[in-house]
Order: sequence, then C-alpha cells, then structure tokens
Amino acid sequence: MGEEGESTTDGVTLEGLRKKMADFAKERDWDQFHSPRNLLLALVGEVGELSEIFQWKGEVPKGLPDWKEEEKEHLGEELSDVLLYLVRLSDICGVDLGRAALRKVELNAKKYPISHCKGSSMKHAQLSDGTAAANGSSAADGSN
Repeated sequence: MGEEGESTTDGVTLEGLRKKMADFAKERDWDQFHSPRNLLLALVGEVGELSEIFQWKGEVPKGLPDWKEEEKEHLGEELSDVLLYLVRLSDICGVDLGRAALRKVELNAKKYPISHCKGSSMKHAQLSDGTAAANGSSAADGSN
C-alpha cells in the first residue's frame, strides 16, 4: 500500500485488509472491544445502514445510472463498512475468509450445476426435487 494517508486500490487483498484492520484496532487499543458478538452486531448495524440507502428506491438498475455521485460515494462507504467488519469478524474468529469463500463457491458449483440451474432462480431444494420445475415457479415470482 502507499504512504500513510495515500489511497490505492492496486492489489487489495483480503489478507491486506485483515492486517490493516488488525493494526488499526491494535493502535487504538480496540482489541478489547472486538469480541465476535460485538463485531457481528456492528456488522448487522452496517448492513442496516446499507439497506436504508435502497429502502425507498424500488428496483434499481445495474450501474445506478440515475444516482448522483454523492449517493454512489455514500453507497461505497457503507459497502466498505460491511466488508471491513466482515473481514475483522472472520479474523477474530480465526477463519481464513478468502479460503472459506473459495470453498463456498466450489460447494455452490456442485449444489447448482449449470445443467440444472442455468437461467433459473430456483432454490436448491426446488431444483433437486423437481416440483418447482414441474409447476413453473421460481424465486423470481416469489414462490420460494
């Protein structure tokens, strides 16, 4: 990363964020407050703040073409808060978040094989038992 106060996104990694958050907390003597429970509650609070941004907007198109720049900047801040608390929580719990996420993607690939789910928003149980496919329901129509 760059000098203190300098911002760069080149080569951002979960490990880099994990270390930066650990150092940030240690420098401020905040480790004493960063229990899994406290971090989880802080994370949930940030997800709530993120949700508020979208709360009364209805459906929003990809890329947010009608949003003002300051709205997009605020969104970026709230998304970052969620990510940083998640990274910190995983660190405090001893979970390698990057490895866990890659494993989860692999598990999801097995759970949702392309041959069964391409173009469908059905849940795993609907795909495997065939009932949703038989009656044409999907998550998109609210039937899951």
